[in-house]
Amino acid sequence: MVLLRTDTHRHIRVVHHDGPTPKSTLNASQILASLTVSLCSMVVGFASAYTSPALPSMNSPGSTLSVSEEEGSWIGSLMPLAALIGGMAGGPLIESIGRKTTILATGIPFIISFVLIAMAVNVQMVMAGRAIAGFCVGIASLGLPVYLGETVQPQVRGTLGLLPTTLGNSGILLCFIAGKYLNWQMLAILGACIPIPFLICMFLIPETPQWYISRNKSKKAKKALQWLRGKNADITQEFSEIEKANHVGKNEEMPGYLSLFSKMYSKPLLISMGLMLFQQLSGINAVIFYTVKIFKEAGSTIDENLCTIIVGVVNFISTFIATALIDKLGRKILLYASSATMAITLITLGTFFNYKKSGYDVSNYGWLPLASFVFFIIGFAIGFGPIPWLMMGEILPAKIRGTAASLATAFNWACTFVVTKTFADLLRVFGADGAFWLFGGICLLGLVFIIFCVPETQGKSLEDIERNLTGVGKGPVRQVRRMSSIAHLKPLPMAI
Repeated sequence: MVLLRTDTHRHIRVVHHDGPTPKSTLNASQILASLTVSLCSMVVGFASAYTSPALPSMNSPGSTLSVSEEEGSWIGSLMPLAALIGGMAGGPLIESIGRKTTILATGIPFIISFVLIAMAVNVQMVMAGRAIAGFCVGIASLGLPVYLGETVQPQVRGTLGLLPTTLGNSGILLCFIAGKYLNWQMLAILGACIPIPFLICMFLIPETPQWYISRNKSKKAKKALQWLRGKNADITQEFSEIEKANHVGKNEEMPGYLSLFSKMYSKPLLISMGLMLFQQLSGINAVIFYTVKIFKEAGSTIDENLCTIIVGVVNFISTFIATALIDKLGRKILLYASSATMAITLITLGTFFNYKKSGYDVSNYGWLPLASFVFFIIGFAIGFGPIPWLMMGEILPAKIRGTAASLATAFNWACTFVVTKTFADLLRVFGADGAFWLFGGICLLGLVFIIFCVPETQGKSLEDIERNLTGVGKGPVRQVRRMSSIAHLKPLPMAI
């Protein structure tokens, strides 16, 4: 099936309203809501990176555990496998008990998972802890973009929508730095402490107005929207659009999984799944999970633990670049830059390993693996890292958002599991050069996919994006005035 770019096959008309344009502000309430749910992403980042410093520590002298290569492979890949199941379970949960409650429900299990690992006396307890963490990661990775997509204003959705990635990368960085000084047990204890601020702050924010409306709780929906936009904001037009979108949805039969692939819904779903596919087949999670091992095999002249910290720092800083640019340049430009950068660096890295395998003296180029990793991480962090999750919350129609997001999230984690579990086999069968060349080629295919299939969603309301992709509902598509996200950033109250 060939998908066409919707932004080149639809006419966009701008509607001029009489009277003043509604004022949009990036207020403390929106920041608090976005920051709170994004604290969950910090836990996800820490859990994702845990195996990189922890697995070598488990086999170090004095450790109470000894992990074989096969067991280590399963410890690393169990999280994405369980996340696949969590992603499938998350769809019905966010529809039945709400977006906020679903995200909140992951807090205690996250703590239990790390406590179980810290107290492990055998490999099975570590695997059980990773499985619990993975299940929660799958639910969180689904719930976060949906919550943010429904609560943040279109003008700043790009900036605040990147908060989960920013804090997720800070969790990865924290794990890398702490892993240099802590053994695997103490690192797990630190991981058990991270969800606590997230749990506390979740009680300060409301459920999304869209979910309240879908449950015929109009008063609560209006109260939640007013809290999110500020007590003096005029929410009349926005609330009316949410009610109208829900009313249109009620006139249709609730779609099941097979209905997601109907003519109406297939385009946004396949675009979302395509972005997830190319995100994971870029090899990013193999890089994160096995960073230390890769640098050891590269024979880098730089200490491998220091390399992981440098990679984590670059990953963290790069997210701020994406945050500053995404509402100015749009999603597609950053995706172009992301896929091209990753392809070039992966091919370069593969060439380095090929020369090393062929017997050439690469000692003078010991810096090249780290340089390639740094630019690869920059490329991923400015585009394919955050944007597939951000766009999942934007392009999936409201009627199928929970079910479709569940499927897209499960698909993402299925790809993560395949890449993570087979990466060691890829290295053994094709060598490091072949594995990185393969990932580089996939990034080039991703660039082609972006050019021809992915629409631009910058500055458009969710309702307009849905009309653009599905063709449902008559009326012109409105271009929402873009607000400079950085210039209007307000400081949070000191008590938060």
